Amino acid sequence: MKKNIILDTDSYKLSHYKQYPQGIEKVFSYIESRGGVFDSTLFFGLQKALIELNQNFPTWQDFEEAKALTTEHGVPFNEQGWKALIELGHFPLEIRAVQEGKVIPTQNVLVTVVNTDPRFFWLTSYLETSLLRAVWYPTTVATLSFECKKVINRYMQATCDNLEGLGFKLHDFGARGVSSEESACIGGAAHLVNFLGTDTLSAIRFARDYYDAGISGFSIPATEHSTITSWGKQHEKDAYRNVLEQFPDGLVACVSDSYDIFNAVSKLWGSELKEQVVERNGTLVIRPDSGDPEEILPILLETLADKFGYTLNTKGYKVLSDKVRLIQGDGINLQSLCLILEILTAKGWSTENIAFGMGGGLLQQLNRDTLKFAMKNSAALINGEWQEVYKDPITDHGKRSKKGILDLQNGKTVRIQDAQLFGEREHSDLQIVYRNGKLINKMNFEAIRKNAASCLQN
Repeated sequence: MKKNIILDTDSYKLSHYKQYPQGIEKVFSYIESRGGVFDSTLFFGLQKALIELNQNFPTWQDFEEAKALTTEHGVPFNEQGWKALIELGHFPLEIRAVQEGKVIPTQNVLVTVVNTDPRFFWLTSYLETSLLRAVWYPTTVATLSFECKKVINRYMQATCDNLEGLGFKLHDFGARGVSSEESACIGGAAHLVNFLGTDTLSAIRFARDYYDAGISGFSIPATEHSTITSWGKQHEKDAYRNVLEQFPDGLVACVSDSYDIFNAVSKLWGSELKEQVVERNGTLVIRPDSGDPEEILPILLETLADKFGYTLNTKGYKVLSDKVRLIQGDGINLQSLCLILEILTAKGWSTENIAFGMGGGLLQQLNRDTLKFAMKNSAALINGEWQEVYKDPITDHGKRSKKGILDLQNGKTVRIQDAQLFGEREHSDLQIVYRNGKLINKMNFEAIRKNAASCLQN
């Protein structure tokens, strides 16, 4: 389906051009996280939306489709407004935003939008649907991924001699668990702001196409149940041996709970195939894929230590032979990740021994309310004077919106004078990213990653 930007909105917005007060010239709006699960957000994803905003600038064909559809749909169509916009040839907007990759406390402005041509006062809020969606999903995924990285980093600091491998400690398994490939590529790229491991190929393409990235994510050869069980239960060992023979070097991951994970680790990997595992030029990563990881993982680590040996690092935590590791990819979310690492630490195991895979918990089990994202109008120029615009429901003061022309300075939302609206702002954390059809201050993926990494260190 070809994108039609005129129809990429909520139906009720088509009638809004008739509802504003007489004499209105400009509408100033902002996007923020009003709170939610976390106390800060890692901002990501707006640049893709701005690129596509220009790529999908409405055509006369779009105009005719929208006019016909909305008439039958039962809502008015702003025929004069859209004709004027198409004739203008660009979106008359100024959009400012936090640098992508920056971590900002919630309840602060992340994006501001204002029209630059008084004829298009209706456009600012008309684009709310697409702009808010473009921001809340990737920012929420990036924030969740960042929170996971903070947890893993904390346990690695406590139990490992160094932080080597931190970037590969949380692998994206989410491509099949989201609602569309678009969700996979957007959410998957948001995860790659923080980590290097992914099985979501669409995310690598996204980062390349919208953020000038090279190969931004990496994976390794790995089995699934079908490639193991196709050998039959009686030939489970042969299936494992084949994995070792087909991939004699480097990392390889093998799901090992198709029948009996304890037998697979103790007898098959740990005894009958031990010599091949040890002689192999690389590391075998064993993946349990069922059961309670809080109970199973300590048992498997003890078994692997018994079979392959272990050492104590300088912090006194046990580290398996570098020939074997574990990856837990079933049932992982932020809460279970914390619990598993706490249990393993209490039992004397270094975080170096394990990595995690996260699927639906990373890319799908969240929504706009996870971080309470909203886009609201806070000021309007009416008959030559700027007026505050806000709401404050008596039934829910948590939905109180901000007033005035807003900026972000030193990580905090501030009000500024209308004279500063389109001018230079000395201490602003918001940079102009879009003005009258032109993208400004474009970022590449490496710069976004550096922003996020610096926030982790702080």
